[in-house]
Amino acid sequence: MAGLLKRTHTCGELSKSDIGKKITLNGWVKSWRDHGGLVFIDLRDRYGITQVVFNPEKNRDLHALAGKLRNEFVLAVEGLVELRPEGTLNKDIPTGEIEILAERIDVLNKSKTTPFEILDEIDVNEELRLQYRYLDLRRSRLQKKLLLRSQVYNIVRSYLHNNAFVEIETPFLMKSTPEGARDFLVPSRTYQGRFYALPQSPQTYKQILMVAGFDRYFQIVKCFRDEDLRKDRQPEFTQIDIEMSFVEEPDVLGLAEGLVKEVYREVRGVALKEPFPQITYDDAMSMYGSDKPDLRFDLRIIDLSSYFTQTGFKVFSTVLETNGLIAGLCLEDNEYFSRGNLDRLTDFVKQAGAKGLVWLRNVRGELEGPAAKFLTDAEKHALAESAGLKSGHIFLILAGSKEDTLRILGELRLKLGTDLSLIDRSNDHFLWLLNFPMLEFDQEEERFVARHHPFTAPKTEDLPLLEKSPEKVKARAYDLVMNGNEIAGGSIRIHQRELQKRVFRMLNISDEEAEEKFGFLLNALDYGAPPHGGIAFGFDRMIMLLSDSMSIRDVIAFPKTSSGLSLMDGAPSNVDARQLQELGICLSEEKIKKI
Repeated sequence: MAGLLKRTHTCGELSKSDIGKKITLNGWVKSWRDHGGLVFIDLRDRYGITQVVFNPEKNRDLHALAGKLRNEFVLAVEGLVELRPEGTLNKDIPTGEIEILAERIDVLNKSKTTPFEILDEIDVNEELRLQYRYLDLRRSRLQKKLLLRSQVYNIVRSYLHNNAFVEIETPFLMKSTPEGARDFLVPSRTYQGRFYALPQSPQTYKQILMVAGFDRYFQIVKCFRDEDLRKDRQPEFTQIDIEMSFVEEPDVLGLAEGLVKEVYREVRGVALKEPFPQITYDDAMSMYGSDKPDLRFDLRIIDLSSYFTQTGFKVFSTVLETNGLIAGLCLEDNEYFSRGNLDRLTDFVKQAGAKGLVWLRNVRGELEGPAAKFLTDAEKHALAESAGLKSGHIFLILAGSKEDTLRILGELRLKLGTDLSLIDRSNDHFLWLLNFPMLEFDQEEERFVARHHPFTAPKTEDLPLLEKSPEKVKARAYDLVMNGNEIAGGSIRIHQRELQKRVFRMLNISDEEAEEKFGFLLNALDYGAPPHGGIAFGFDRMIMLLSDSMSIRDVIAFPKTSSGLSLMDGAPSNVDARQLQELGICLSEEKIKKI
């Protein structure tokens, strides 16, 4: 643009040391106001805000032009840096001691009235903000989150480069190997009827890079999963992908801890303690009812089954007859546990799948609660003396299958942690979860599937169980948990063809199917594949937690809604018949009617 006033400074850097300088700022009008003839605007860019004043005694024409400015106009302002008058300093912004006396102004572009105010705290629904994401992103609150994201990118790359890692890009168009979440498929125009898949992870490629001799690989990479969405999930997401050769679990864990420690040192100025604590999957489930326990508060599940082996209370005896579990949480009794709130907690556990909630409170040595009358004196004494139900405490008890009871108690534990302000939010807590089961039962597919992925190595001592008791096999897998959120997961991989085929068979993948889907990897394992393992950090979730955000949509520049829509540009969208014809795709009449 001819005659453009190019900025000499940003809107966030001027101070008293610049008084007397002639400067030029570029930015957007944040606010406009007229105070007794003087017109003031706050000019904003991503670096900050600077106040500009238009004085009619200095330049009447410029003052008249300033009166026509409106919020979000794009300006270039030339002027003199002056000290603000006494009593008008703004301590809330870095530039609050100075203002710019305008001498020239160029209106670079006007703006329509925005559908919502560009303020950090705005009461407007998220769908409208996502529709006008380019306006939403002008808010400093969101800009700070994306700047943090950029900062962490640089920290990660620097740390890994300094540890001899090589950054290598892997393909976005790859073979579909469905074993887990659904693939996003991309039809081929050249080979009609055949499809690429967008990667759920670069897993097979990074293992092949290990075979190729790149012993330390990383990539900050986009991945894609066609799955149901939640607040911490998106159909496309970013992960820090890491793979290493000639390593065992401690090597990968140590490298990952060092990365987290470096991020915290640079971003928060905090020195995290190493090593992070470790806990097995079985212990995490039995004590906290979760495979990603939040240990910022120490409320543990107590197994009560042994106290009721001879009980006459049918609710409990029926459960024990079917090898179920009786367990509960013991807390200090207070006004929170009113009868109304206990009823609400009962509704909560029922919605989670429990049949009901049994509660018992110790009031000066006497056990009270609807179930107390069904318990013997010996059972009451055991609960009070051995199980920890001391005077002034309350037990919240569930009974049912072991898996469901622990899961629901884990959900109840988190609810109580929030409701009773038990969580210490002043410090972040990290831990490693180890010794996962290799398999988990998929209710939708009604079969066992790999808990992590089918390339995870089983524990060496469990190899004899692969064929006869696969449900008992433990994996050489590990998850890094931060404040009750999984932020990274990985494993030692299978590096021998025959063991990989045995694991495929355990997953009901035949030799023929394995060759069709994963033959390229199996062939690579035949050519001197080294022992290797790795880990992947969920980058979006990591930034969400670092920035104290409630959703990963706040730390992604252009996120999808919870239903997978991009409201700003209308994706996914219809395509014309010619495009479909070129791809050899024909939509059914039923699908066309729905569109």
